[in-house]
Amino acid sequence: MTGEASPPVLLVRLAGPLQSWGIKGRFAQRDTHTRPTKSGVIGLCAAALGRFVATHTLITLDARHPFTARSLIDAQDMHRTVMSGFRGWVDDGVRDARARMKVLSSWTVDLSSARLCLVVQSAVPGDWSGLPRAALVEPPHSLVVDRTFRVGDRLDFRTVVNPVSSRPAGPPAPGGRSARGVRVPHTRPEHVKAWFARRLQPAGEPPVAPGGVVRLGADADVERLALRILPKVSSQGPHRGLLISRAELRGTLTVTDPQALTAALAHGVGHARAYSCGLILVR
Repeated sequence: MTGEASPPVLLVRLAGPLQSWGIKGRFAQRDTHTRPTKSGVIGLCAAALGRFVATHTLITLDARHPFTARSLIDAQDMHRTVMSGFRGWVDDGVRDARARMKVLSSWTVDLSSARLCLVVQSAVPGDWSGLPRAALVEPPHSLVVDRTFRVGDRLDFRTVVNPVSSRPAGPPAPGGRSARGVRVPHTRPEHVKAWFARRLQPAGEPPVAPGGVVRLGADADVERLALRILPKVSSQGPHRGLLISRAELRGTLTVTDPQALTAALAHGVGHARAYSCGLILVR
């Protein structure tokens, strides 16, 4: 007996039939350990505490350069520009590579100064050395965001979203399965605000709304939100027919559920997250 005080211990019971604690990955094969991993438990605790950690990178590009112009014209080219900084983190061909690395992005363009400002958020650091030097106005700037949110915190925010609703495409398919729905974009400001309002989480409400809509972990005065309908983006390549409606929302959020908020910040909101929609920037 040394007489020293024992370190604090937190007892956590993890029970669930679909738990998976991956420690290795070989191409399309992903294993699971028989016990929780250290990194997995740390992530659970951080999320429960409302702690958000990510890398933010600001990339300023010359809008007159052909490399940048292609990204502006074609949504799939913009996606490739964003993902070019994360080669090697996951195996080639993995369908959910962006989601695994929690890569989200958002961009604005200033036509008067011919600058495109691209913000990329990720759970892993990016390598931007492959971008054409002539297209860069200045070197990419990265920083680590490490914030803990508490109930009642007020946050100024900006997000660009793809406000769509799913409607049934037709009668159920053979076998009783429902036919895949058709995504219908909202193009009127009042409809976009209603879409966003369904994702707000008033105090005391659960993180998932009726109908399965995942909430943001924060509330806001919808009438005070600034909204701007943005030009649609499309692709003329193999993804011909891709047409994404976009809207920009700005305002103030009040945190009601820190754990749900950190999940929304990490994973984004809505559809088209691979095409620079869904990233919520707060300060």
